[in-house]
Amino acid sequence: MAAAAEGRVTAESPNLEGLDRWAFEPRRVEKPWGWELIWAVAEQYVGKILFVRAGHSLSLQFHNVKDESWHVESGRAELELGDAGSAVLNKEVITAGATFRFRPGTVHRVTALEDTTILEVSTPQIDDVVRLEDAYGREGTSEP
Repeated sequence: MAAAAEGRVTAESPNLEGLDRWAFEPRRVEKPWGWELIWAVAEQYVGKILFVRAGHSLSLQFHNVKDESWHVESGRAELELGDAGSAVLNKEVITAGATFRFRPGTVHRVTALEDTTILEVSTPQIDDVVRLEDAYGREGTSEP
C-alpha cells in the first residue's frame, strides 16, 4: 500500500522499491478569485483543480490554442459561455456534476455563487489566455 507523507509517496510494502521516480510535486498558484492546483503536467495535457471563492469570478476569456474541459466537483456557479465575437453569451447556473468542453475561441467565465471546485484538464498551453474583462485589473494580460 502506498501512503502520502508530507507530500511524498512512501511504500509500506517491502516488495516495492519506492515510487519517487513517478511522483510529481503539485504546484499551487494563488489567484485573486481563489487558487489553482496544477497536479499534472505532461507533453500533451495539464490537470488542474480550480477553487473559486463565493462571489468571485475568473476573467471573461478565451484561448487561441488551448483546448480545455471542466468538471464541476462541488459548489454552485454561473457560467457565461459563447463563441468569440458573439454579442450575447449564454448564462446558466451550474452545479456539481456539470461537465463542459471549451474549444479554442470559446469565450467563458465562471462566477461562484458559493465556493466552487472545478477539475480542469487541458492541452499544455497554460499561458494561452486572452482576457476580455477582469474584475482584478488583468485585462489583456496572461498574469496569474
